[in-house]
Amino acid sequence: MGQKTAMVAGASGLTGSHLVKFLCENDAYEKVTIIVRKAVPYSHPKLKTKIKNLNQVTESDFEGVDDFFCCLGSTIKKAGSKEAFEQVDLIAPIQMAKYAKAQGVKHVLVISAMGANSQSKIYYNRVKGTMEEKLASLSIPTVSIFRPSLLLGVRQEFRLGERIGEFAMKILKPVFIGPLKKYCAIEAEQVAFSMLQIALDASSESVAIYESDSMAQIK
Repeated sequence: MGQKTAMVAGASGLTGSHLVKFLCENDAYEKVTIIVRKAVPYSHPKLKTKIKNLNQVTESDFEGVDDFFCCLGSTIKKAGSKEAFEQVDLIAPIQMAKYAKAQGVKHVLVISAMGANSQSKIYYNRVKGTMEEKLASLSIPTVSIFRPSLLLGVRQEFRLGERIGEFAMKILKPVFIGPLKKYCAIEAEQVAFSMLQIALDASSESVAIYESDSMAQIK
């Protein structure tokens, strides 16, 4: 089996930045293309950067891509409105997945969120759940959905709520056992590593969901 090519959207984010490094350093991939709004500090001979806004992405960007990794994610506060939030967390991922399918991409891997449910009373979870359902309905050969709990790691921007959550999660970690393990916070680097390993696993299911507890076990 020859080397593969990867496309990453959301490559400058907390998880995406780790993922890009993992992909570039893995011998299974010969080229890694990222779509970002501005240049990233990381460089590698395999890395190709396409600087464009999400609404400028076209089907041709996915030509020759084997695996598409979508690490897009925002908050209503950061996006500025519900409409802008949905553009990043719902509309863009689905549109790019459609482009990927049209170009014959074999595997789409996307970061969602713990509690994603299109019927949820919580707006954020409802948007994520809707994204998952739409993605699963596209009949892409393999779709892998990652639902991390609170992501741990050093972000470029300061998020007070998440810092408080990280502190609380660390104190309460011994409580998260058995069925509660999926609620335990997880390092963004581990989520990225899990995405890489699942992409390399030829036996991946047509549509599979990975919670924090299952991601934490991937070595």
